Amino acid sequence: MVRVRFAPSPTGPLHIGGVRTALYNCFFAKKNGGKLILRIEDTDQTRFVEGAEKYIIESLTWSGIIFDEGPHVGGPFGPYKQSERKAMYHQYAMQLIESGNAYYAFDTAEELDNLRKECESKKENFQYDCRSRKSLRNSLTMPESEVKSMLDSGEPFTIRLKVPENSVIEFDDLIRGHVTVKSENIDDKVLFKSDGMPTYHLANIVDDHLMEITHVIRGEEWLPSAPLHVLLYRFLGWERPQFAHLPLLLKPDGNGKLSKRDGDRLGFPVFPMQWTDPKTGEKSSGYRESGYFPEAFINMLALLGWNPGDEREIMDIEEMSLAFSLDHVSKSGAKFDPVKAKWFNHQYLMKASVEDITEEFALMLEKQNIAASDKNKLKTIAGLLRERVDFVKDLPEAGRFFFEAPGSYNEADLKKHSTPDSGNWLNGLVTLFESAEWTSESIDAVISSFIKEGSLPAGKIYNILRIAMVGASSGPHLADILFLLGKEESCSRIRKMISFLF
Repeated sequence: MVRVRFAPSPTGPLHIGGVRTALYNCFFAKKNGGKLILRIEDTDQTRFVEGAEKYIIESLTWSGIIFDEGPHVGGPFGPYKQSERKAMYHQYAMQLIESGNAYYAFDTAEELDNLRKECESKKENFQYDCRSRKSLRNSLTMPESEVKSMLDSGEPFTIRLKVPENSVIEFDDLIRGHVTVKSENIDDKVLFKSDGMPTYHLANIVDDHLMEITHVIRGEEWLPSAPLHVLLYRFLGWERPQFAHLPLLLKPDGNGKLSKRDGDRLGFPVFPMQWTDPKTGEKSSGYRESGYFPEAFINMLALLGWNPGDEREIMDIEEMSLAFSLDHVSKSGAKFDPVKAKWFNHQYLMKASVEDITEEFALMLEKQNIAASDKNKLKTIAGLLRERVDFVKDLPEAGRFFFEAPGSYNEADLKKHSTPDSGNWLNGLVTLFESAEWTSESIDAVISSFIKEGSLPAGKIYNILRIAMVGASSGPHLADILFLLGKEESCSRIRKMISFLF
């Protein structure tokens, strides 16, 4: 059975790139009748951020990504938090020591830092690898008796992977194709830290094996670590899962990975939900709080780096899962487009139930102390306005003129559309309106007849009348506006405009 996992670290808020990784894993599991697992990789306690794990789970839940196993749902391969599994990692580190594929390193952080500085002064890069390890303080260079003595006395140590010399590591990536890396380009990564906790590399491999993960679908940033992981699977005698490394999400302008700084600079979120930094109290905006439908959010995100093989853009999670294939995932990064993101939300706003929109609209008006007791009227207004906005939250402002007469008129629109005759035209119209039947159709008929009989400029008439109703020359269908405002209110606004013009 196909088993895939999403394994975030609780070191801060979940980036939308992480959500996309989780989403592709979700698609792959659904497409292949497999299981989706959530695992929290919290071995690095120095970078642990309070509240991050809860935020990650809530963000994924809001996005509609449902896990079959995880810390919040349980499962047969738990626990699903690495901090609760730390007792099992040591035996595998020792297995690597005993097989000669890992070694003890006694170099202090200060010693290694001095070496790095020394290399930097020579414009060289320091790397703890198959070459440098021969001159460093480790069990490969020290007498066995000295190593034993240091271990017995409790001397701090790390356990490092022994990368073989003069070898080539090869593997096939489901997106990148065949990958070949020379061993001298890989450093002897720390597998077990002096604090008794495994590093990501060891814990990740052990957990993927024990949880029977068949496919590792993760971000491109982990591609440089893949050869190391291939070695670990080989040294532990385990069959490795298939790898697939996803392309980066790129900033909308210029080059480089999409970051929070780009969102702050250009005014869009890079997190699924609002995040409050527990140390500084700083708030970062989220898609949920910005008014995005979760369905629109994941639809937008899914198409950044993948396509269904046809021209479809609007798809629900089930449709995307059926269409999903790693063959259609791009190797190159995908530029994030904040304008396109809003477009997606608009499409889902147009698909949404008018009843649901109206309910939310009513609550927003209530919070602004705007009376809107006629729910049928409000439903009609919501239906008219949603074509003109991208978010439900924009409805109150977009439709304010339905509840409050304009306090002023757009100067540019007045200058463009008013003429010396505008007041007289409005006088004629208001007289006709007072005796007219009040439906959208009859209002349209009155205006059309007035224009035709007087051979008047239709554009000028419609625009000055709209300005009288709305305060500007844009808005929904004019007859619909007048009908919903009612005869008395419409005539009152026309008279106000007449007074203004004269």
